[in-house]
Amino acid sequence: MRRRQVLLSACALLSMPAFGSAAVPAHIEENLPQARLAGKGTYTWFGLAIYEAELWVGDKGYRADLPFVLELRYARKLDGVKIAEASADQMAKIGAGSAAQRARWLANMKTIFPDVKEGTRISGVFVPASGARFYLDGKMLASVPDPEFARAFFGIWLDPATSARSLRAALLKDAGAR
Repeated sequence: MRRRQVLLSACALLSMPAFGSAAVPAHIEENLPQARLAGKGTYTWFGLAIYEAELWVGDKGYRADLPFVLELRYARKLDGVKIAEASADQMAKIGAGSAAQRARWLANMKTIFPDVKEGTRISGVFVPASGARFYLDGKMLASVPDPEFARAFFGIWLDPATSARSLRAALLKDAGAR
């Protein structure tokens, strides 16, 4: 009887995913074959969790000229217009685009980003030399065919000048090539 329990326990352990691995959501796998989770972290504001971010990369890891997916899972209810405005503010802080570009990007983001509640997921797909695609809970939300916008938007989290340096470090934790 004891040998059987040990054998069953060993089988159960072997069937578990490896530490650090995560099931790849279908919309991420569709946009990034062989995707793997490179890192994740929580963004807080004055001690309040706003969202958890995950960076998904391909087998060549993270580079600014390769596709990747950044997914945010919101921890609270937020207005979509406020999300767009905060994004534009962060783009300005990292020095992305001109004032005129940021105004256009803000107007576009206001039409894209919906109001969110706890558990809502918004995924952004970086498509090099093409732009970005956005998904809401795994369903296509919008496509933005503007490479400069895409670099500026994802720079909010990944640019060295980001105001969320510890989150950037957590996202890039395991982002090297494999």
